[in-house]
Amino acid sequence: MADERLITALDVPSISEAEDLVDAIGDVCEHYKIGLQLLPVGGMALAHALKSRDKKVFLDYKLHDIPATVEKATRSLASVDADLLTVHAEPPVMRAAVEGRAGSTLKLLGVTVLTAYDDAILAEIGYGMGARDLVLRRVEQALECGMDGVVASAQEAAEIRQRFGHDFMIVTPGIRPLGADAGDQKRVVTPKDALEAGSSHLVIGRPINQAENPRQAAESILQEMASTGH
Repeated sequence: MADERLITALDVPSISEAEDLVDAIGDVCEHYKIGLQLLPVGGMALAHALKSRDKKVFLDYKLHDIPATVEKATRSLASVDADLLTVHAEPPVMRAAVEGRAGSTLKLLGVTVLTAYDDAILAEIGYGMGARDLVLRRVEQALECGMDGVVASAQEAAEIRQRFGHDFMIVTPGIRPLGADAGDQKRVVTPKDALEAGSSHLVIGRPINQAENPRQAAESILQEMASTGH
């Protein structure tokens, strides 16, 4: 029943709540994201626990530091036997991460532009290009650096696939099932639209972890994903 392309985000305040959520979802989901919210309160222990239950683990830590530090951090994180790790899609950072994961099965994803950012926010930060152009430039750089894929909105996925092919992952957050509230996300799409656009994996948080019945919510999303034929 589970589809490893569905990644449930364990964006909850405590390890106990995360464990309860995993138990509530059961065998419907086999892939979980651990982000910065859980990192300081036991996120790595949770990663070990999930791996011991034969779950896939996505460490969404978005590493961004000097290359030497990123390399060492990636090497440490690779020892957990996690499946995915994010780093910011800047060439020195990505090259360091690729070097740090050497000898492991860890796959690396470059974070292109956060899905909570739109052109106005990028202009405020000081970027001289909009989200679309910046995403495409960072995808090109990620592939040149030897990354396994990128994190990008489905709104850019179709063009990414057209320009760069299908031999890499596009992991898409900001997914909202039909009828769900967009919350603080600026560039959101449905699971069906994301897969049809070219996304390979979908990260879904609030529609599952804040649902009255998380297992039922995940099953509904899987049904929507299956309806695409992808």
